Amino acid sequence: MFANKKHFITAIIGVLAALSIIALVLSLVKVEDVTLPPTIKYGMVFDAGSSHTSLFVYEWDSDKENDTGVVSQTLSCHVQGQGISSYASDPPKAGDSLRECLDEALKAIPAAKQRDVPAYLGATAGMRLLREQNSSATAQVLAEVAKTMREYPVAFKGARILTGEEEGTYGWITTNYLLDSFTKFSPKAHSWIHPEAPNIFGALDLGGASTQISFRPEGSVRNWKEASKFTLYGYNYNIYTHSYLCYGQDQVLKRLAKELIAESSSSSWVDHPCYPRDYNETISLSSFRTSPCTNRSDPRLPLGDRSVTLEGRGNASQCLAAIKKLFNFSACGQSQDCTFDGIYQPLVSGQFIAFSAFYYNFRFLNLTEGQSLATVRETIEHFCTRSWGDLSSSYPEEKPERLPKYCAKANYILTLLLDAYKFDETSWNNIFFQMKVGSADVGWTLGYMLNLTNMIPAEAPVRVKGHVPSLWAAAIAFIILTLALGLAALLLLLWV
Repeated sequence: MFANKKHFITAIIGVLAALSIIALVLSLVKVEDVTLPPTIKYGMVFDAGSSHTSLFVYEWDSDKENDTGVVSQTLSCHVQGQGISSYASDPPKAGDSLRECLDEALKAIPAAKQRDVPAYLGATAGMRLLREQNSSATAQVLAEVAKTMREYPVAFKGARILTGEEEGTYGWITTNYLLDSFTKFSPKAHSWIHPEAPNIFGALDLGGASTQISFRPEGSVRNWKEASKFTLYGYNYNIYTHSYLCYGQDQVLKRLAKELIAESSSSSWVDHPCYPRDYNETISLSSFRTSPCTNRSDPRLPLGDRSVTLEGRGNASQCLAAIKKLFNFSACGQSQDCTFDGIYQPLVSGQFIAFSAFYYNFRFLNLTEGQSLATVRETIEHFCTRSWGDLSSSYPEEKPERLPKYCAKANYILTLLLDAYKFDETSWNNIFFQMKVGSADVGWTLGYMLNLTNMIPAEAPVRVKGHVPSLWAAAIAFIILTLALGLAALLLLLWV
């Protein structure tokens, strides 16, 4: 192959020299691990309320901020039909009602990540009431919901009924998270930081069957039963929270109708001061037995399953007086740290976000722009005096089953906030009625998902090694270089 011995030795020396150079370069290269960016995680939560169900999909970086995910809302989907508690007599329909939104959610989550997505369903006051009335039907409804969710390629974590206090606490967490009270992004630091002087907001939630108040009082919470403690972003929080079952807007209207009928001397036609003039509604006495809030027997009610017609009178002052009778304010005596029914509550302090039905009712009345309490009262009083013909022609797009009830709902909100929670002319200005912050909905589900990220381990950064460690590279290079030089020297001696 080689013409002579000289050429052969020259070739060997050339190969050895090349290997030496490669080894030398290898030893000089600084080898580091390559860290890949954190991956995106997803989670989904069904809010199974008393009157409707909604699904929310959230996402966050796997590299969490102080053990709590920085969560954002990716999707919201409203389930068609009523709340899952309405399917007590036909539980499979409760599960089937979720399918459309589940299909929608899977379109928003990459297929490769779907099986790792934690999925939850939290039921609130509607199911709490059903559990009091029919525990077996409640279990069947939850079982059918779970059965449906297990059919989808997600990590189903359970369907359960939240306590009222959990609902209030998670609503408070959502509120302050969205308002950057816990953490906010600093463009200067290029990272999430804890505000030096965070403005912590209280949360006011009004649903169909219950209402919640949650806030951080100025002093300590005297009654430990009403306290909620937790840690977010490395900081501890201690808040007051209480939930009032049967004080959601739908149950209050039902209780109001029952009380008006019980007080009336007529057995078939009853005046309703909150309904507009010329509006009539016929209800059956048996409907009161469908809810634990109204199923207690009352000797003042007419006997049998008779129908009664409620005739609107459009009287704002009488409406307000009738609603106040639904509260037991005398149980508090002269105590200032008490709302009604003898329930302890510290004095309200700080700013509050009022969402859900608080917001929707006041938005209809155009009262969500920070109007004074005097303006709010005047607007509600004027609305209550309008006739049914006037209202139906002025609001043709509003659902006819909702329109006649805004007077009662608005007066109930005033009674709850002023007489029960003890807001006044001054502190009223600290209540902000809103349903969204940015593109995210205010409610308990985001707080629930955010809190659960403390139980989902943060992923360690993925580290990819591009070469062998530099210490081994240097050792190999030294051995190759030594052998090459030694062999070259030997060949030279033989040649000579």
